[in-house]
Amino acid sequence: MIIQRVVLNSRPGKNGVPVAENFRLEQSTIADTIQAGQVRVRTLYLSVDPYMRCRMNEDTGSDYLLPWQLSEVADGGGIGIVEESKQDNLAKGDFVTSFNWPWQTVAILDGSVLQKLAVQLVNGRLSYFLGAAGITGLTALLGVREKGHVAVGANQTMVVSGAAGACGSLAGQIGRLEGCSRVVGIAGTDEKCSILVQEMGFDAAINYKKGNVAERLRELCPGGVDVYFDNVGGDISDTVISQMNQNSHIILCGQISQYNKDVPYPPPLPPDIEKIREERNITRERFLVLNYMDKQEASVLQLCQWIQEGKLKVRETVVEGLANIGAAFQSMMNGGNIGKQIVSVAK
Repeated sequence: MIIQRVVLNSRPGKNGVPVAENFRLEQSTIADTIQAGQVRVRTLYLSVDPYMRCRMNEDTGSDYLLPWQLSEVADGGGIGIVEESKQDNLAKGDFVTSFNWPWQTVAILDGSVLQKLAVQLVNGRLSYFLGAAGITGLTALLGVREKGHVAVGANQTMVVSGAAGACGSLAGQIGRLEGCSRVVGIAGTDEKCSILVQEMGFDAAINYKKGNVAERLRELCPGGVDVYFDNVGGDISDTVISQMNQNSHIILCGQISQYNKDVPYPPPLPPDIEKIREERNITRERFLVLNYMDKQEASVLQLCQWIQEGKLKVRETVVEGLANIGAAFQSMMNGGNIGKQIVSVAK
């Protein structure tokens, strides 16, 4: 069977900026028949995410992420529909997902690693299982619960950097749902800031490209910062940390400003900021959602309930066509999208 697939065409280098041309669309073939335990699936949606930047390097810097190989098909979160099955619990027409879905139009996969999806849980919005009801939502929810130490009635203020992104836009809303009394986002355009406040219920948002972030934080968080959901690292995070309270908490989710630099993960803080962190007993621990998979099912059901009730607002940026996945990745890394970046593959 003839298919289309996207392979890693070139590496940007550890300190390079990814571009669409790092990926290549090509024609390939898969077997016409499947074996016992296998399913043939047609790809519907693929996810592009910041962590994938690490997979473009020969060494990902992580023990749980494998690097993409040159001229080999890339992979990540994906959703498809079963066309043929020799796996007992999957049938033709079932919607399925995997964290390691190949970037190709049709694939033959091991049925035992696929998760069957119940579309009614997300009001028919299948792509939500790659975002708000998938690994992105889990990262936001579990991050807040496991590392944020949010308590109802504690009058806590949360700040979220990268707040208009896939994870940040959910994290701020979840912080509020879990009990934070004030939520402030940091984003890169006036449009994003407006959406955070008017649509997603943030109390305020700061455009870090305009004005003085430190001054705005002092105005908007007069009692200091108790919980910081950190998606970006770098100067913005240093500014937030300097205004955090005693015994406060950093949820170390991502460091997108550092992904094109050859630094360890998590990147060390500057000495003066590290001194503040230590003196104020601010927690800053590496957070991996994969370490909490025993809480996955209950957490996904909670996310779906909030979506159904309209308590969790979801934004997606959908790009049509497998051929455009490289451009979608480049745009996502440049902060050009609002919410989750999804590629719709099926015609």
